Amino acid sequence: MTRKQFSSGDVIADRRADYARMLMEAGDHAAAAELWEQALELAPDWAAGWFRLGEAAEKAGLKDKAVEAYARAAELDKEGVFGAALKLALLGAAPVPEAPPSAYVEGLFDDYAERFETALVEKLNYSVPAKLFSLVEPHGPFRLTVDLGCGTGLFGVEAAGATARLEGYDLSANMLAKAAQKSLYHHLAQADLSLAAEQSGLFSQEHPRHRADLVSAADVLMYLGALDNAFDLAAALLMPGGFFAFSVEDAGDGSGFRLQDSLRYAHSEAYVRQLLTAKGFDLVETRKTEIRMDAGKPVHGMLFLARRTS
Repeated sequence: MTRKQFSSGDVIADRRADYARMLMEAGDHAAAAELWEQALELAPDWAAGWFRLGEAAEKAGLKDKAVEAYARAAELDKEGVFGAALKLALLGAAPVPEAPPSAYVEGLFDDYAERFETALVEKLNYSVPAKLFSLVEPHGPFRLTVDLGCGTGLFGVEAAGATARLEGYDLSANMLAKAAQKSLYHHLAQADLSLAAEQSGLFSQEHPRHRADLVSAADVLMYLGALDNAFDLAAALLMPGGFFAFSVEDAGDGSGFRLQDSLRYAHSEAYVRQLLTAKGFDLVETRKTEIRMDAGKPVHGMLFLARRTS
């Protein structure tokens, strides 16, 4: 199953679903929910349909119906491709997960890869790679940079001239294919930052621990809640004295992280500082900034530069 699998396998159910989508586009979410329910009577095991019913019901203000639909979608979608568990958490019907399902993040960016740079840079005024590299540049040049969650290679564009070797890792194969087209990276591979080192895809005989003097994670960590694994991976990649540069969305005051309506996570400065210390990093510099626009409003974030202690 993929994010785009919206066929139920039943012609009549699909026809009703088509009408439901048109009603949703027109803003009549209550009527759309009724049609999704009719479609699901004919295709009761259709995970995508249950998720779309949840969306329609949620937008119509029918919270109980939305919770029921998302719960059914989560039950049917074992890999979590649709992210129903995140929706349930936002509605207060389930605990906030420490990370979204990897299949959800992978599907999100596989679908997004073709329009990623146009949407993010040209339309949403995305600026993290350049701003993050401005923190890093005074400490270069670097022998080996590992770009975590490299996406289409936007941080690689900034860093390529300041590093002898550039490695890029991402969960999305389609994003990696776009990064490869830039011909900047010496090595590109899939990796999952939510997993422990042995399962992450970052290490092998050819790619050992403590090989890098710079690790970057530009606009990546907002797709994780708890950052323990990601910081452990950065520490395992870096040689003593190496630098870790990353961004997060700003959760404001507090000591932890929270799931936002965007289904991204925001982290507090106190949480990041505490975790850096616990994982063996000294904080070198931090900067608060606008990182992109979202629905016409600026998204506030924080940039961090930390150094692995010896």
